[in-house]
Formats: sequence, structure tokens, C-alpha cells
Amino acid sequence: MIQQGQPLPSATLSELTADGMQTHDIPALFADKKVVLFAVPGAFTPTCSESHLPGFVVNADKMKEKGVDMIACVSVNDAFVMQAWGEAQNANQIHMLADGDASFTKALGLEMDSGKFGGIRSQRYAMIIENGTVTQLNVEPPKSFDVSSAEAVLKQL
Repeated sequence: MIQQGQPLPSATLSELTADGMQTHDIPALFADKKVVLFAVPGAFTPTCSESHLPGFVVNADKMKEKGVDMIACVSVNDAFVMQAWGEAQNANQIHMLADGDASFTKALGLEMDSGKFGGIRSQRYAMIIENGTVTQLNVEPPKSFDVSSAEAVLKQL
């Protein structure tokens, strides 16, 4: 599993924007930026939709006031699902990034097998990244939601 002080792995994530499908190279996307990246097991799922993403939507301005250049949500879903979920949650200040084949999640060592629920998914986590290097990493124990919340991340900024 990736650790604090390590650079993010080389990988790509997709994002459906008003300009169409974008493929982002992770090192380039996060270079020279302070980023809050959080991951959820699945878009439109209960905890993710009722608490996790909404917390970042509500606290986006406070994070930006603390020097955050970008807030991004990643999930092992396709870019169309991530875009629709972002629209449904009014997440216009958050980059909704798709890890369709879980390659980024696996490169981080943060995958989990959810079985018949959805196969390989991401563990729930949040990290603070500065110029491509992880400075804070908050990984949730299974079936928990505490250390990766927007409020917990805000206290670390």
C-alpha cells in the first residue's frame, strides 16, 4: 500500500467534462498542486452518496481557503457514471475521476474484492497530495466512515 512521503504511481484516470472525455496522466494532473483526493467503493452507494461526497461538496470552499488547488473523487466506475453522480450531487467543484479497470487503485495497493457487489473496488480513503507526493493518507477500516471524511481532512490541512 502507498505510504505517506511516496509519490503517486504513474497511471491514468478518465473524466467526462463539458469538453468530452479526458484522460488524465496522474503525475501531470497533480504536479505543482495541493490536492485532496478521496476514494469511494462505488458511486451512488448509500454512505458514498449520503455522507462522503456531500461532505466534500459542502467543504470545498473551506479547503480551497486552506490552499487546496484541486479536490478529486475517484471510484472504480466508468466516467459516465462518475459524471452523472457528480451532477446528481452538485459536485461542480470536484473532479469526478473514473478508474474503470481499477489500475490506479491497484497501483496504490488500496483495492478490495467486494465479491458479487461489484468485484474489485477501491477501499474508502482520503489523501492530501502535494506536488504528486502523498503527505497525508487516511484509509478506513472495512465498513467504516470516519478518517476519510471531509471534516477529518479539513483538520489536517
